Amino acid sequence: MLSFVEFHRAAAAVEARFSGFRVERITQPDAFQLVLTCYGRDAGADRGVKRHLLLSCDPAFGRSAELERPRASAERPPAFLQFVRPRLEGARLRGARLTGHERQLSLSFDASGGHFELLLSLLGKRSNCYVLDADRLLLAAQRPLERTRKALSVGEPWQDPPEGRMQEGADRFESESEEDLLGAIERAYDGSESERDADDLGARLERALRKERKAAERRAARIESELEEAERASELQRHGELLKGALAQVEPGMSEVVVHDYATGEDVRVPLDPTLSARDNLEATFKRYQKLIRRLTKAGGQSDEARAALDRLTALEAELEGARADSPAAIDRLAESDGFARLLRKHGGTKRAEASLPTQKPKKGSFDGLPKRLHPRRYRSSDGLEIWVGRSDECNDHLTTRLARGKDLFFHLDGAPGSHVVLRTEGRTDPPSESVIDACELSVHFSKSKNAGRADVHVVPIKNVKKPKGAKRGLVYVTGGRTVHLRREESRLARLLASRIDD
Repeated sequence: MLSFVEFHRAAAAVEARFSGFRVERITQPDAFQLVLTCYGRDAGADRGVKRHLLLSCDPAFGRSAELERPRASAERPPAFLQFVRPRLEGARLRGARLTGHERQLSLSFDASGGHFELLLSLLGKRSNCYVLDADRLLLAAQRPLERTRKALSVGEPWQDPPEGRMQEGADRFESESEEDLLGAIERAYDGSESERDADDLGARLERALRKERKAAERRAARIESELEEAERASELQRHGELLKGALAQVEPGMSEVVVHDYATGEDVRVPLDPTLSARDNLEATFKRYQKLIRRLTKAGGQSDEARAALDRLTALEAELEGARADSPAAIDRLAESDGFARLLRKHGGTKRAEASLPTQKPKKGSFDGLPKRLHPRRYRSSDGLEIWVGRSDECNDHLTTRLARGKDLFFHLDGAPGSHVVLRTEGRTDPPSESVIDACELSVHFSKSKNAGRADVHVVPIKNVKKPKGAKRGLVYVTGGRTVHLRREESRLARLLASRIDD
């Protein structure tokens, strides 16, 4: 992380190189980085230039720097990016300065929607990037507030962190000019960050391989166990053949019969089902024999596959060991190969613990081919979760019975009709309480009691919402759940309505 003196110089460099430039595009490569591609013209220059400003709130590698080329966003853009783009793309950067008593870089923008401030706060593990409005109300945060600064709340006035003992620290870039400083910062940090990311990725690959090997070994053991039953198949065949010639000896209620095997000279005990007749026992014995033969035939082919799968895993483990000894780039290439990419999808989890930020877009396919009239209104909670609100009775039905799923929560106002409201929990069993209250606020606002100061809102899992066959549009029955006694807040409602997500 940049020292205070380095951050001070970096702020001056951002002011000199980016002030007056217009933001063309914003990307968010991961949970911590934000890249602003800006276009403008330096004083006295004949033509415009394009520059890429990196703002990173990474707890270990937080910085402001300049990239040689832009970076793409994650495949599913996080909620913070979805919030920032419509407000700051096209905005003009008016200035950059340090603010407060800590390492905080304030970027001031003039946009068509008003004045906004992008605030990069480097506080170690509590580092974050915030969006403030012209009145310095907090509009959004890149990292969850509960992990960084619990005292802050979206929609409330910004508060600088408490003044501490500031140590300026060393300037590792003392020899760099103002023009080259931001590029030098990125070159210094990018290598360390790449090594850290490579170590994380290598650990994920190793965990994925370990899980896959355990599964493969269990499968191989099961198949070998089935193959060991081959002796049992031979015994069943022998019992069936002996019983075929001894049906006359079988009397009702017998649990076994002793038959002489003339081929070996032995007396063989053949077990019987006392509830079956002699012929039914014979058919049952041969059925068990045929079933076991089919299982053995299948297991024989699967045994070769299981051994081959274990051999492939051994080869992949050797590849990973070699890539780790090579370079971070080698690990990245290995992760993109077919074998490892499949394992990561199956076992690997997310790139970083915070990379799975809630997104503002629904899962791919949710709205595919869906008429516009069935699209719900979409809002963003203070924690970044989406809240969907039905536009009509028809839309309510589609939202509740088709779009909502999994562990989503359904909200409706007790004693008054209104739109169906669904909180997309992104699979969480215990969504943040602030998001639940946000959804309650919207359920009252989009009801016949929208002007009520207090209201009781019923909350149930979507699995407890049923639509009776033949019921009119918008009518559903709910079971279980709980009631939230809501005290209305104008500031909360204003913030929610401002968080509207456009299709």
